[in-house]
Amino acid sequence: MFEYEIDRMNHAQLVREAAARRLTHEAAASTNRKPRPAHRPPQDPTDDDNGPTHLTRAA
Repeated sequence: MFEYEIDRMNHAQLVREAAARRLTHEAAASTNRKPRPAHRPPQDPTDDDNGPTHLTRAA
């Protein structure tokens, strides 16, 4: 494919994503709710949260 065609496809995808995001925000605003984030960052388990987990190996 030519670079121009790839750029046009990327542009079209971005336009679709922006329209979907805008629609989501408008729907959330109409119900007086906050929109949910597009994705949640992964949460790393830490040892100091609840002590050792049941998945730790015995010595």
